[in-house]
Amino acid sequence: MAPQPPPLAPTTVVGAENYPADLVAAVVRATEAAASACLPLVGSGDKNAADELAVAAMRDALGLAPFDGTVVIGEGEKDEAPMLANGERLGTGIGPECDVAVDPLDGTRLAAENLPGAVAVIALAPRGSMFDPRDVFYMQKLIAGSAGIGVLDLRATPVQNATRLADALGKPLNELVVGVLDKPRHASLAAELRDAGMRVHLVGEGDVSIAIAAATPGSGIDAVMGTGGTPEGIIAACAVRSLGGFMQGCMAPQSESERATAVSAGHDLNRVFALGELVSSDRVLFVSTPVT
Repeated sequence: MAPQPPPLAPTTVVGAENYPADLVAAVVRATEAAASACLPLVGSGDKNAADELAVAAMRDALGLAPFDGTVVIGEGEKDEAPMLANGERLGTGIGPECDVAVDPLDGTRLAAENLPGAVAVIALAPRGSMFDPRDVFYMQKLIAGSAGIGVLDLRATPVQNATRLADALGKPLNELVVGVLDKPRHASLAAELRDAGMRVHLVGEGDVSIAIAAATPGSGIDAVMGTGGTPEGIIAACAVRSLGGFMQGCMAPQSESERATAVSAGHDLNRVFALGELVSSDRVLFVSTPVT
């Protein structure tokens, strides 16, 4: 008999009080449907096939949700993976008008290799309140819990920010834990933080999961620094806002062609976006179902 996939871990729901109970339940069903759909391919090594199953299941479930949704963030465009497309309409058309940010499978490689951290996520906010980062696929991010509010600033150096946060948290610098994506572009950042005496928690994938951890007191992750996907950044902003945490972001093209495209689209590459600019409403619903 073929081995059975493990049961789903509990779904996290933040901001349920902001939306009708039937809509919240429908969004929960959508993340759980996406997570369940790809479970048979966990550990298969085929990340795109797992992602495709999750996308189809989430799309079908959200099509029945009692709202008028428009996808602002459909993760997948930057790596040509399966995705719910930006501008796609979701729901029955009856109910709250919402911006929708989705990642049916955040951490596709983690799922394909059966490593911890893959999740299915959806965020809702009132229509027009999510920043649309079209044409820019990467963002520099600085994320922490509420202790970072009024303390941290992307324009400061990583060590300056870490020192400020340690002071705000009332802990020694050598006890501060900073989450960083394990990418070649972050080698110097990780070395700089370690040389200053703090602990670096490297993650191969999972921008959204590590952002949630940084904004959640007692998670073991005090902050997130570095550059990750812009679509995941907006989803993370929804989670961080609903959790009462701190976040700033700055567009960070990774090549000259990306830079030229971003400038042509009218983006100011020097602008630091506050959390309230990434998602301008506090009426956010964030739902996350773990896959691995």
